[in-house]
Amino acid sequence: MINSRAIEQETVTEKSTILIVDDNGVNRKIIKDLILTMGYDPLTAENGLYALSTLEKQPCDIVLLDICMPDMDGYQVLEYMKKDSALCQIPVIMISALDDMESVVRCIEGGADDYMVKPFNHTVLRARIDACLEKKHLRDKESKYQDQIESYNLELQNRVSKQVFEITAAQRSTIFAMAKLAESRDPETGEHLLRIRDYVKILCHKLCQLPKYETIMDYDYIENICAASPLHDIGKVGISDNILLKPGKLTKEEFCAMQAHTTIGAETLREVNRLHAGNDFVKLGIDIAESHHEKWDGTGYPHGLAGENIPLVGRILALSDVYDALTSKRCYKEAFSHEKSLEIIIDGKGKHFDPDVVDSFIATQEDFVRIRERYDDVQ
Repeated sequence: MINSRAIEQETVTEKSTILIVDDNGVNRKIIKDLILTMGYDPLTAENGLYALSTLEKQPCDIVLLDICMPDMDGYQVLEYMKKDSALCQIPVIMISALDDMESVVRCIEGGADDYMVKPFNHTVLRARIDACLEKKHLRDKESKYQDQIESYNLELQNRVSKQVFEITAAQRSTIFAMAKLAESRDPETGEHLLRIRDYVKILCHKLCQLPKYETIMDYDYIENICAASPLHDIGKVGISDNILLKPGKLTKEEFCAMQAHTTIGAETLREVNRLHAGNDFVKLGIDIAESHHEKWDGTGYPHGLAGENIPLVGRILALSDVYDALTSKRCYKEAFSHEKSLEIIIDGKGKHFDPDVVDSFIATQEDFVRIRERYDDVQ
């Protein structure tokens, strides 16, 4: 909580420092003695350059600035101060023997807070100084409030971001666990989900270097794809065991039933999206589940989409999923080597797979090999 009373007490009890800038030693002495009687701390400078040097070393609350000085006059000092971010908030009272409206206007337009003509009335000078200091105290108080508010807002933002991150991480971990549970019905998939996630990330980081994808695939997009990738086969929970676990080749009818896992998964996630609309993660999950078996030439399922009508996430998952299937042991085949799998994927370029995705795979194939080795299935 902001303690406004403490801030107010601080500004009241501080002893203000006033810089007197005048090339006439007698004038400096007169004003200095007057400032002392007012209970303030006076500093003096005999010219404009020395005044600026003093201000850089010593914080001051107000400047009493003579206009007519050699080398650097009061107008130039005022102009410099108002352009300097560290000095522009210091109140300036111009003091001059020039009693003409042109000088007054020039000073006020230049940012001076007040203008007094020598010789001046001491009571009036004190009133002008007090008014300027009160104005500065109010401005300083406002600045402190603003700094504290910004600090509290930043702290709140950090707390919210941390909580959102923790909630998001927990949600994604739960979804991953659900996908893993669905996957566990097939004993041969092993570390499939972990490999798919990393294959997808590698392909995304390569694809986003292409001009056609650089505006689409930002950090959040890639993170969401990677997090949603385990959902690609979640629809298999709706496939019967006698089809899902069949060791031999599926009949035509059984294969049609197996194909339904894409739409089952997509519809399940659409229901989630209806309940919690606007979640990009869920939207990508829908596209992933529904389109990862579509083929570039339009011969895939469930909708026979072709080319770029297939969602980008589906095209990325398609290659990742096939590469993992090729390099994994199944009841009906041994694991293919990376070289053999590479040959099959290249042969499918422009037919099964998006050419851009294949090119990205070729460029990052060593990373695929490392991921395969890192999450190798326990035989």
